[in-house]
Amino acid sequence: MATPERYYVPAASIWPIVGAVALFLIAAGAGATVGGLFGGNGPWLLLVGTVLILIMLTGWFRDVIRESMQGLYSAQMDRSFRQGMSWFIFSEVMFFGAFFGALFYARFIAVPWLGGASNNAMTAAVLWPDFVAQWPLTLTPGGIETTAMPAMGLPLLNTLILLTSSVTLHIAHTAIEKNQRERLKGFLLVTVLLGAVFMFFQGEEYVHAYQEMNLRLDSGVYGNTFYLLTGFHGLHVTLGTIMLLVVWLRVMRGHFSPEHHFGFQASAWYWHFVDVVWLCLFVFVYIL
Repeated sequence: MATPERYYVPAASIWPIVGAVALFLIAAGAGATVGGLFGGNGPWLLLVGTVLILIMLTGWFRDVIRESMQGLYSAQMDRSFRQGMSWFIFSEVMFFGAFFGALFYARFIAVPWLGGASNNAMTAAVLWPDFVAQWPLTLTPGGIETTAMPAMGLPLLNTLILLTSSVTLHIAHTAIEKNQRERLKGFLLVTVLLGAVFMFFQGEEYVHAYQEMNLRLDSGVYGNTFYLLTGFHGLHVTLGTIMLLVVWLRVMRGHFSPEHHFGFQASAWYWHFVDVVWLCLFVFVYIL
């Protein structure tokens, strides 16, 4: 009779509830900051939520790394991790799919209808006489006029940066499978630095948009969809960079082997997913 495979069941963890509270505070703080609610305390809620999410990531990563290094995980646990990460990335696909759906609805349905398309011939004349059914919608009903963000410049540069980071990460992945430790350390560090550079340039893009282009969150549906999609993507790049940084620190301490490196692989899956989302963003938000 075959010996049953050992399956490690971790103890109850506080980190999921800490993460849930942190995400709630981040969402509430961001909404309150934009809407001027809670007596101007929105930034404080946002700060507390951000600190909590960093504490949660530190504690959760520490526990998982400790369990892994103690050899508590079996082959079944490895399969469970792979299935869990696959479903997580699928949920992220649906997450961004909803936002792209909002963009497509506004662009291809709502704006043409407001311009009198289909059976809405009187809509434009009654609701907004000066409306021009075009995309991007740079003039709002309230008279706010903005400028569309061009694809050239920082957006194109950030696209090249993310594409390069996927190449460097793939080289690092190949290196870990061949146990080429120095090559792994170098190219993984380059990937982390490219992620940080991307976030810096996105911040520069936002400053330019607010100060010089009048492209703001209250700039109608174009401003809303622009910041919704690029902002959430930037949040994912931030998380992906943190994950890769933790993996690099583990590599520097001698963790992982050619046979056992799912922590690295999961972070790589996530990073490549983030890169694919950016390519879609670059096409549908900046170019078309």
